Amino acid sequence: MNNRIEVNPHICHEQPCIKGTRVMVYLIIELLEAGLTPADIIRDHYAYITLEDVRACLHYAADLIKNQEAVPFEEVCV
Repeated sequence: MNNRIEVNPHICHEQPCIKGTRVMVYLIIELLEAGLTPADIIRDHYAYITLEDVRACLHYAADLIKNQEAVPFEEVCV
């Protein structure tokens, strides 16, 4: 699945993106967070990506979290 995501220093400032595009992984994650479905994202924003690309973005993000050392959030008092 990760063969759909690339990190290239010459593309998108080395941000992970869908291979062959300039669609950064974080953009797809943000659209999902906003409540769009993968079909919405493809239909309304990026007609040239696939459902497998969206899934690869989720997989990439999950792998990053899974392999990170847990750092607890500190409460910020304002």
